Amino acid sequence: MAKQLNIFIENRPGRLESVTQSLLECEINVRAFALQNRGDHGLMKLIVDQPDRAYLEMANKNFACALKDILAVSISDQPGNLHKLMTALAQNKINIVDAYGFVLQPEKRGLCCLEIDDMKNTNAQEVVKKIGFDVLDDEELYSL
Repeated sequence: MAKQLNIFIENRPGRLESVTQSLLECEINVRAFALQNRGDHGLMKLIVDQPDRAYLEMANKNFACALKDILAVSISDQPGNLHKLMTALAQNKINIVDAYGFVLQPEKRGLCCLEIDDMKNTNAQEVVKKIGFDVLDDEELYSL
């Protein structure tokens, strides 16, 4: 299963640079990231090429971090496909607790990274595949 590295950081100048410097020193390649402001602190969510190693390295450098299982869904970039995905998940009572997406160029392929509530006890992967979308495994995601 694909994993996302979450790093909890102080919301102040230079703190993001310290994260990226640490990842650079460990030769970890960032494939995608998102930031959330939570007042005095923030959450940096990353897709990296070596999530287990990145987690260990960041924890050893005293960053508060966690690895989260995510569902990485590949869909063609066309109107209505995101709605198709959301409808299928909703009809199967699968709750999305966090998500972000982007489009890969020049393939024109959308990628949705979804954190699913209680993912191990859902049939989310089956639902996604049944409607014709691909679920990327960890190596496929990290090599994009």
